[in-house]
Amino acid sequence: MPRPARRWVPRSRLSERLSRGAGSALTLVSAPAGFGKTTLLAEWATTRPAAGPSVAWLSLDGRDNDPALFWTYVVAALRAADGKDIGAEALSFLESPRTPIEAALSALLNDLLAAENDVVLVLDDYHLIEARDVHDGVAFVLDHRPPQLHLLIATRADPPLWLARLRGEGELVEIRAADLRFTPEESGAYLDAEMGPVLTAGDVASLATRTEGWIAALQLAALSMQGRDDLSSFVAGFAGDDRYIVDYLAEEVLERQPEDVRQFLLQTSILDRLAGPLCDAVTGLDGGSARLVALERGNLFVVPLDDRRRWYRYHHLFSDVLQARLLDEQPHLLPELHRRASAWYTEHGESPEAITHALAAKDFDRAAELVELALPAVRNRRQDATLRDWMRAFPDDVVRVRPVLNAGFVGALAATGQFEGVAARLRDVERCLATGEGIVVDENQFRSLPSAIEMYRAALALIDGDLAATVEHARRVLDLAPEDDHLHSAAGAALLGLASWTSGDLEAGYQAYAESVARMRRGGHIADILGCSIAMADMRITQGRLSDAMGIYQDALQLVADHSDVVLRGTADMHVGMSGIHRERDDLQAAGEELRRSRELGDHNGLPQNAYRWRVAKAGILEAQGDVTAAVELLDEAERFYDTDFSPDVRPVGAVRARVQAAHGQIDEALGWVRQRRLTPEDDLGYLNEFEHITLARVLLGQHRTGRSGRSLQDASGLLGRLLAGAETGKRTGAVIEILVLQSLVSQARGEASAALASLRRAVELGEPEGYVRVFAGEGPPLAHLLQALAKHGILADYIHRLLAATAAAGSRPVKQPLVDPLSDRELAVLRLLASDLGGPDIARELMVSLNTMRTHTKSIYAKLGVNDRRTAVRKAQELRLLNPQH
Repeated sequence: MPRPARRWVPRSRLSERLSRGAGSALTLVSAPAGFGKTTLLAEWATTRPAAGPSVAWLSLDGRDNDPALFWTYVVAALRAADGKDIGAEALSFLESPRTPIEAALSALLNDLLAAENDVVLVLDDYHLIEARDVHDGVAFVLDHRPPQLHLLIATRADPPLWLARLRGEGELVEIRAADLRFTPEESGAYLDAEMGPVLTAGDVASLATRTEGWIAALQLAALSMQGRDDLSSFVAGFAGDDRYIVDYLAEEVLERQPEDVRQFLLQTSILDRLAGPLCDAVTGLDGGSARLVALERGNLFVVPLDDRRRWYRYHHLFSDVLQARLLDEQPHLLPELHRRASAWYTEHGESPEAITHALAAKDFDRAAELVELALPAVRNRRQDATLRDWMRAFPDDVVRVRPVLNAGFVGALAATGQFEGVAARLRDVERCLATGEGIVVDENQFRSLPSAIEMYRAALALIDGDLAATVEHARRVLDLAPEDDHLHSAAGAALLGLASWTSGDLEAGYQAYAESVARMRRGGHIADILGCSIAMADMRITQGRLSDAMGIYQDALQLVADHSDVVLRGTADMHVGMSGIHRERDDLQAAGEELRRSRELGDHNGLPQNAYRWRVAKAGILEAQGDVTAAVELLDEAERFYDTDFSPDVRPVGAVRARVQAAHGQIDEALGWVRQRRLTPEDDLGYLNEFEHITLARVLLGQHRTGRSGRSLQDASGLLGRLLAGAETGKRTGAVIEILVLQSLVSQARGEASAALASLRRAVELGEPEGYVRVFAGEGPPLAHLLQALAKHGILADYIHRLLAATAAAGSRPVKQPLVDPLSDRELAVLRLLASDLGGPDIARELMVSLNTMRTHTKSIYAKLGVNDRRTAVRKAQELRLLNPQH
């Protein structure tokens, strides 16, 4: 945190507003350069009452556009403010190349939630952040922030955050240029402090008017007037627009410095941060530390960055002028200055800065060597965006002859989902390997290239849908990987499994994944087994083998417990998977308990896909409980959170939502999805779109029940017949059961009682061994009549009676509300949780909404019930029988 200026003007009106803003989600200080944003915040932070919140300060620069680096520095700032090891788990996730940023942020927010004191996180110079991923992370923090955390952003331009929403919710405090301008009184106080009582009241008023309270211009004018005899003439000639004022006055100030000071300023302007030894290395002279202290004392636009006066930076406006003058006067010096800076940073072990200056010097050979040596650390710290930006600064001919560097670029592009040009780079790497003419710095990385190339090629082929090529390259990975390279060989086996799974050969896919898991176990890569377990369980569920799938999840959890003292990433996903199986077996209490366990572990203990999978699973429970509105809302959220890996998307969230809508009479919405997906009953069928076409059959059946289409029943019948043949051929028993249930309903609607019972009997016989319930119970009363008829034949009587009981429960409706304005499904859900011991933040997390959204629902509940507090609302709800024990 920078210290305030030695002679600063107290601005109590703004400090009070900042203090009030510490109770909101976000305080935004937004104004152009030179309006004193940083000075104001430093003054407020250092003079705030001791009993107030602590302040964590982060001064940003262009390098912080890497999400992993940005959040690592945020954790460091919070630790510096709190004095505790906050964010330890978050840092471990940030260093893991496969863990999503949201997982690290969730861990950090959990730590802050447990903190005793409030903290204000100041992000200064936020306009330097351009990366969408960083903005998304800040938005995530704002949406999920604990009450103890407040953000304060200082920027030249409004950030791309939900400012309008925050403003509407009363969670945004704003300080803008009009607020920051010096008042005439403040201008006078500043000039008196800088110049002494040498200016007349008229001169002060004139300068205040002509600068319009713009602090940078006033500061430059004060510097320029020092040592002048005729101040009134200077003031009288002072005019011009903002840009002219800066250019003129900054250069005026620069020209008035001794030549040695002037050269020091120009040559060190290439540095984002200034330290005495670094400045000595760049200028080739001694005395840099003393020079920086003298510049600060002279108020010459030097900002200290720490309490010990070791690191500084130039004011950004002044830096711009210095760099422009250096480029104009001494362009030949620029490469050498950057080379010196790069050498100093290399000597002091700061590779990122060394690389940045080597690239600025266009010393590409040196930069390439530095980047190649830094590759393992950069990958481990998941700084893929930084690596990608470095690589894009190189000419192609430099990278193409360096196979390790080129492969590193491929990895950075793949990690950020950018595959354009990857194939050509892989060919360049292969060419270097074949000819032996490439430049190599890191021999260890070089030896791993053959299997890495085949791994990337297999992944590219899978993305392109070329399954034959995927298999070919994956087998080469297995051939080329050394015997002790368990991770690469496991990746090859998993890619073979993905190819088989995508083609619909689930048994071959399962066996390949099992081989991948065995290789991972031999190599001790326990965490990676959890991701494979999800794939294996998904395949077993499609095959109708629920018990096997449950065993896979349980075995994975036991493996984690046996081999790790900490919770591993992916553990939360196991509980979500088990929840789905419990739901299908109609044990909604157990299903909910598993989701609670997953939520308690947090998103950071889940894979990137867990955020949407959790919501889909929760929506399934809500639908089974009759809360359809809440289920659809969660599915909308799930679609926004959707994050795919290489696994085939065989159960799209949109199709799941369309099923819920069709089952509950929202046919227009379901038909909208059908049109969007351009599905027809005559489509070619395959495993990848099987779930969607079964959904289409459900929509057609629902359309028939509304009497809106004469052909829908016939179309559904023909489509289901073709789907059944394909599912049976692929031995996808889970799909077969569902298709048979739908066939029985279609036959029932067509008056074909015998065919309806025959289809249902087959479905019951297939479903009984694995305990399927929801696939039957979810169809409600129409299927209950068929089940009753089937029960008369004495077939699996106990199982059918269980299905009938579940079907009857599914067909029940919530109690009628004796209210003029009934509560919505979501408000009923909030009301039920208000009757529990959960606090407001816990209720918001349980419902997967923001705290403000929960409060909005609560206010609406109070208004509809005619009450003013939680206890009275619960008592009134009990009197009106709104808290149905069934829910």
